[in-house]
This record gives sequence, C-alpha cells and structure tokens, in this order.
Amino acid sequence: MTIDLQSGTRPTGVDAAVDAARRVIDALVRSGDMTDADMAGITDRLHAVADDLESSAPPLDDRLVNMWRGDGMTRHDPVTGPENPIAPPVEYTAVDSHTIEAVTTLGLPYQGPPSCVHGGVSALILDHTLGVANGWAGVSGVTAELTIRYHELTPLFEPLTITARQVSVDGRKIRTTGEIKANGETCVSAEGLFIAKHPPRPR
Repeated sequence: MTIDLQSGTRPTGVDAAVDAARRVIDALVRSGDMTDADMAGITDRLHAVADDLESSAPPLDDRLVNMWRGDGMTRHDPVTGPENPIAPPVEYTAVDSHTIEAVTTLGLPYQGPPSCVHGGVSALILDHTLGVANGWAGVSGVTAELTIRYHELTPLFEPLTITARQVSVDGRKIRTTGEIKANGETCVSAEGLFIAKHPPRPR
C-alpha cells in the first residue's frame, strides 16, 4: 500500500500562480518561431506582471527566512516545489519504509537532445529523489557523492517512473540508489553517498 507524501489539494494562492507560470514557460518554449512583432505585446504583458510581483515582494533577506518556516518540507526546490515554476513538480508516494516512487511527464522546458530529457535535469531529479527517500526512511543528510549512469535516452512527453531507496546507514554515511525508467526500461540510474548533517536554516 502506498502513502501519499503530497497533500493532493488543488492549488490556490501562490501555488496556483506558479502553475500558471509553468504554462507560460512551456508556451514560450514552444513559441520560438513567432516573429518579433508577434512577441512584442506578449513581452510587455509579461513585464507588467513581473513589475507587479516585484513591487509587492518582501525583501530578499526576509524571503530567505520565510522559505524555511513551517513543517520542514521545502516548497521552493526545483524538483517538487509547488512554489517554484521550474519544478515539474514531481509528486512522490511511499512504496515501503525506505522506498519512494513518482510518475511524471516532462515537456520541452526540460529538453536536451531532440525530444529527450537533458542529462543534467535527470541528475537533478535523481539527486533530489534520493534525498527525499532518505528523509522518508528517517535518516537524511547532504549529498557527498552522486554517481549517474546514463543507459538510454530519457524521452520527453512520456510517463517516467522515478524511484529511490535508502540502502544502508553506517554512522553518518547514508547510501541510496535510484533510477528513472520509461516503458519499463532503465534510462538513468544513480548511486548516492549522503552525510547525515544539515546546514543551519536562516533565522
């Protein structure tokens, strides 16, 4: 039986606005052949939105503190963060006490080779997923080593299954593995060494 790690509620507030921003990012990537004249009005409207947001945003130092408040779950990271427009976002479920899994589909903003996911994006997703698996297993830390193996090209526009499992804990050393699969085939695999320590959070 799997256990949802995400709330599953419909986005509101900043989460809903970030969802809209993801649509804008995706549409912009797909609009590269539009003429300068076509883009002029769109550019002005996007700048107007940015001006409104910047005028009401808190000072950066305050935001850096507020980002770390609450239950300890990060809402701003670039993989799962509902407040981050570059996050897909990936949503995990628990498979067992040491393993998590997610299914996601990536679009053009994440492209590297033609119609395939950028290798750096795959590494980012796996690094984060291994870290989340550590937190789920109860002992987490910071990445010390990450070994990535690319087996096959990872396709865009197709469901990808992402898994990670905490394998062992030896003192402060945590070892975790994970992979990204498409159509049942492993595209990318990862082995991580984590150290059980955490930087201080801003106050």
